[in-house]
Amino acid sequence: MLSEQRILLPGAQMLTAFLIILPFNGGFQRIVHSEKLVFLATFICALTSLLLLSAPAIQHRLIRPLVDRAAFKHLASKFIVAGAVALAFAFTLATNLVISEVFGTLAGGLASGLIALLIVVLWWLLPMHLQRASRF
Repeated sequence: MLSEQRILLPGAQMLTAFLIILPFNGGFQRIVHSEKLVFLATFICALTSLLLLSAPAIQHRLIRPLVDRAAFKHLASKFIVAGAVALAFAFTLATNLVISEVFGTLAGGLASGLIALLIVVLWWLLPMHLQRASRF
């Protein structure tokens, strides 16, 4: 579980940090309203993922001594999966935000659709397939 956290948490942290400073850049005021809405959704998803992914560590520290480790691991796993879902949305929306600004709305939609597809296949469908095939 810790190694999973070490992979997901820095991604959520970096994306959130990037999004926090973005509105303070001079060009941000010139983006259209729809792009600002995409930014807002991206920021909320990134913050949500950061909160969900960091929750197990904080809970682990506060629930001392840990009486039921199995129940805690089950709950922590749910937080990690929920955080990964929020992070997947944040990655997809961030892709749309960046590519739309650079190459236009159509390219942004296509790129974010491709990223969403890759996330669904690599993060969700492949593990489910491997688990059913009893390879892991």
